[in-house]
Amino acid sequence: MQETISISNNKALSSTFPNPPKPHFPLPPHHDFPSLSPHKTPKFPSLSSKTNTPLPPKPSPTPDLPSDFHRKILYLDSIGIDFLSVINSHPQIISTPLADLKSTVDFISSVGFTTLEFQRLVGMCPEILTSKLADIVPIFTFLIREAKINGSDLKRVINKRPRLLACSVKNRLRPTLYFLQTIGIAEVNKHTNLLTSSVEEKLIPRIEYFERIGFSRRESTAMFRRFPQLFCYSIESNFEPKFDYFVVEMGRDLKELQEFPQYFSFSLENRIKPRHQSCVEKGVCFPLPVLLKTKDAQFYDRLEVCCNSSMPVKASPLWCTNCDINSI
Repeated sequence: MQETISISNNKALSSTFPNPPKPHFPLPPHHDFPSLSPHKTPKFPSLSSKTNTPLPPKPSPTPDLPSDFHRKILYLDSIGIDFLSVINSHPQIISTPLADLKSTVDFISSVGFTTLEFQRLVGMCPEILTSKLADIVPIFTFLIREAKINGSDLKRVINKRPRLLACSVKNRLRPTLYFLQTIGIAEVNKHTNLLTSSVEEKLIPRIEYFERIGFSRRESTAMFRRFPQLFCYSIESNFEPKFDYFVVEMGRDLKELQEFPQYFSFSLENRIKPRHQSCVEKGVCFPLPVLLKTKDAQFYDRLEVCCNSSMPVKASPLWCTNCDINSI
């Protein structure tokens, strides 16, 4: 009932005011908000590679090239040499150019050394790896022309003493050769291991030691000429203890050492002392060559024979005759 009344009232009003004026509201200033437009879908940045905003170009990938240090490790490993062990014993290898290293290896291989032989050379003397080719070639020339080493013996000589390839011809090899020849060692090619020794630091001090213990300069050089390996022995750990035992315990004459300098090549504890004490117990005295050079079985057999046959005392003129080294 109320709705009917309402409608009728509306009609009445409509007839009274046929066209009521529409209220006028001023429009707000125009703003372009596309995102608020009902007819347009909102736009979001695309995740695809194609965007409206240009991106900076990606850097082109560069190949992972190995450094010179890395290439050096790989090269030495390819010839069977442990780079880290070489660094520990000879750090200069780090600064050696790879090209120089390859030149040295190629040259040594070209003169006949196998890979295994080269590995052994480097193991004994890693300085070879840092030696330049311009320094190594003159060494081979020196060994053949001046040291008079046969070409067929060259590998054997170097394998025995690899340090030859790390020595300067001018500052070490040639001065030592001249010194050895000066004191009368003519066949230096049989004692090439001495060529790496310093004349001032090693050779001369050993000759001077023998002068201090009672030999003349001439007698001393004669001992080294007779037995050049004396130059290889230490004064402190070899000469001094053995000479003290020779004089104090054995009571021998210096002339015996002059005639048999090989005495210093025998072990004090394992050869000299035991045999001397055996002779003392039996009351006999052998010449140094018989005492030391004879094999154990032959020595003790001879000792028994000499005891049973009344071995003459040292002062007897028959002392050296009955125990002639050539009869052993």
